[in-house]
Amino acid sequence: MTDETCQWQGWREATEQALYGPGGFFLRPEGPAGHFRTSVHASPLFAEAVARLLAEVAEELGTGEVSFVDVGAGRGELLTGVLAAVSRREDLSVRAYGVERAARPSGLDRRVEWTDRVPDGVRGLLFANEWLDDVPVDVAGVDDAGVVRYVEVRAADGAERFGRAVEGPDAEWLERWWPLTEPGGRAEIGRTRDEAWAAAVGRVAAGRAVAVDYGHVRGSRPPFGTLTGFRGGREVAPVPDGSCDVTAHVAMDACASAGGGGEVVTQREALRGLGVRGERPALSLATSDPGGYVRALGAAGAAAELTARGGLGDFLWLTRRVDG
Repeated sequence: MTDETCQWQGWREATEQALYGPGGFFLRPEGPAGHFRTSVHASPLFAEAVARLLAEVAEELGTGEVSFVDVGAGRGELLTGVLAAVSRREDLSVRAYGVERAARPSGLDRRVEWTDRVPDGVRGLLFANEWLDDVPVDVAGVDDAGVVRYVEVRAADGAERFGRAVEGPDAEWLERWWPLTEPGGRAEIGRTRDEAWAAAVGRVAAGRAVAVDYGHVRGSRPPFGTLTGFRGGREVAPVPDGSCDVTAHVAMDACASAGGGGEVVTQREALRGLGVRGERPALSLATSDPGGYVRALGAAGAAAELTARGGLGDFLWLTRRVDG
């Protein structure tokens, strides 16, 4: 193998190394929160809504003892928020798991079991917030002759070139979920994400599995793909050298099919159903309880951000119910 050949890799291989290899982006001490803001970091209302969802699952299962599994747990921010919300309830006992490749964060609640794989036999709620978008994928593009080929990347600077033609299971996935026909078209081959989601759902014995991510469904696929990078709170070129997150939107309908079905709704719909509505408090409260009015106004603003169209509210929630 020549030096020239070694410089070029498929996007899946390059991203895996950049994010999770030695010194990888997601293994750094600052964690994802040091570079971008998710719904978890936007407001504690998100964790409180997930806690209410967990209570709903417990009621459906007819038990006060449930598991909460946070897949792609970052540094445990969502786990911390959910456990804080649940601690105010006397009718719910939670066994919490953080599933993450990075080391256990210092100071994390000792009740949390930290692991690099989803536990088997989950009875409760498996919740994956912005996990699937960071499951590495290969990228395909159509060359000038109309042939669908893998796109290869040079990790040092993000330069790209066409590789071999896409064949086999990847070609079948594209044909079913994201057909490419015009020269210049691109797509992220989501088969690895389908498999990851199906495996996670398969670990749930009873309850619900929920994936939350920015994504798309058939009929609204972006014609040139969505591959991008993030670093320090800014969108940057996706260079797989370990200096930034390399991410792409999720084909949520393909994941749903691989996981045995499920419902896909926007975060706006999902959170409003869990009581996060973003409605301003009545002005009369400003007179009768000024402090309460200020607090309610702040909560309304946070709720509005979580459910905003054109922003976090456009995230997609894929929910798969598992009957035990």
